[in-house]
Amino acid sequence: MSHTPSTALILGATGGIGGALAQRLLDAGWNVKALHRNAAAQRAGAQPGRIDWIQGDAMQRDDVVGAARGVSLIVHAVNPPGYRNWGALVLPMIDNSIAAARASGARILLPGTVYNYGPDAFPSLAVDAVQQPLTRKGAIRVALERRLELASHDGVRSLIVRAGDFFGPGGANNWFSQGLIKPGQEVKTVRNPGTRGVGHQWAYLPDVADIMCRLAAMEQQLDDFARFHMDGHWDADGAQMAAAIARVAGAASGREVAVKPFLWWLMTALAPFVPTLREMQEMRYLWRQPLRMDNSRLVQALGGEPHTPLDDAVRATLAGLSCLPETGMAMKTS
Repeated sequence: MSHTPSTALILGATGGIGGALAQRLLDAGWNVKALHRNAAAQRAGAQPGRIDWIQGDAMQRDDVVGAARGVSLIVHAVNPPGYRNWGALVLPMIDNSIAAARASGARILLPGTVYNYGPDAFPSLAVDAVQQPLTRKGAIRVALERRLELASHDGVRSLIVRAGDFFGPGGANNWFSQGLIKPGQEVKTVRNPGTRGVGHQWAYLPDVADIMCRLAAMEQQLDDFARFHMDGHWDADGAQMAAAIARVAGAASGREVAVKPFLWWLMTALAPFVPTLREMQEMRYLWRQPLRMDNSRLVQALGGEPHTPLDDAVRATLAGLSCLPETGMAMKTS
């Protein structure tokens, strides 16, 4: 008897987690569709027979509902660009995905954030911890997940996988690439935003995508409103990630790479004029207090957590961002 591959629709396929998950689903035999406002341009640069790019906008309900026909999974990995306009865009987009899931019978897969939580839930974060955010973005994310929970009572299934700060090839809008190093430049200095002695949680995008793909394949075993936390890479003293970048970049260049504190004072000065910096500064509390998610539910479901060694993950990330000597030269001469 032949097996018909499952089909996933990805909203946000050109982002870090959307792109990593698209690749992982394709490798696992899924058919993958992706909604994009300029689908023709994506098709022009795409590998034949891979992603089926569909013209549309995640803010337009009819576009999302139409694209979701015949799919069993809707990956809601779309976010406002540059952290901006969360209040106007985030909730309407999840409402459109819920409408599409209700019409198609698909499960929604959401990459979760730690913005939902305030210090009352620190330092060890259980899956069912009370969500009392400190920030405006956090309150919006709580409302988003609450809508998924309410929809699950009405037949719309969802899966939330929560992880630490993303890093990985193709992930350009995150702390690793926006704060610690500069994409497209050989690493000479690493700027560490962490506080000495304060742990911080990171998540390597291919590992996140692997976990999401494995969980999506367990559809029959999942709750209608399923939530999991991953451990990822726990930087116990707040210095290990920066040290790994310096170690890997230094080995590639043959030169010593310095680690220096992140210039928070400069971000504070520029934040009123640069929306992205203003939004990043709002999350500073997550660098001042340790927060580690409890992955016991995930380990119970999968039997373990996929985990790429830190130096290997950092090397692949730096190469993907054209920050190693050979990749930087290739970019300059292409």
